[in-house]
Amino acid sequence: MENIAQDAQFVAENDANVDVDTIAEIYAVAYTNAVKANNNSIDSAVEEFGEFIDILKSNEKFATILSSAMITADEKIALIEKTISNAASTNFMNFLRVAARRNRLDILKQIYKQTQIILNKQNKRIPVTITSATEIDPELLNTLSIKLAKIIGGEPIVKSVVDPATIGGLIVRVGDTVYDASLMTQLKSIRKQIIERSAHEIQTRRDNFKNE
Repeated sequence: MENIAQDAQFVAENDANVDVDTIAEIYAVAYTNAVKANNNSIDSAVEEFGEFIDILKSNEKFATILSSAMITADEKIALIEKTISNAASTNFMNFLRVAARRNRLDILKQIYKQTQIILNKQNKRIPVTITSATEIDPELLNTLSIKLAKIIGGEPIVKSVVDPATIGGLIVRVGDTVYDASLMTQLKSIRKQIIERSAHEIQTRRDNFKNE
């Protein structure tokens, strides 16, 4: 963990073009590798990290202290130990100590996001964004998720987005890839349902407007 953190620090200090996500990814890899090396569950480790992020979100003063350049690393570590050491795992406490000494407590949210990405890859969970002209009802969305799971070879983590400008059905984005023709062919029946429901909703609104 210390060695990888040193690598992250070196990259940050010697490459002006490096972004926060790159540094966060290095720390996330260090954390999850340490968890695996100790034969612990990455699922539990990421969940524990998430719980700590929730603490920071609910306690702005605590979060501000950990991010402050005016507070020493030792003072931050002492505060963390006083706050969560009784409940925290050894892996997570060691990670927080390293992050404090490397002045990286200010990017804990970004590091947490990267640990989620690592966990999703491990469990073959694939982010999917489905954009449609109108809201897709839960039953139809579930059917779509099942179809997608067979196509992408993993568990789709679906985010549904409504964009009235989406004419003709839906757009499916899997990770960084936007699928259209080939995927739409396999989802033709679902696409038809969405179009029909959209048309029905529009017609209903027109009828309601006429009756007002």
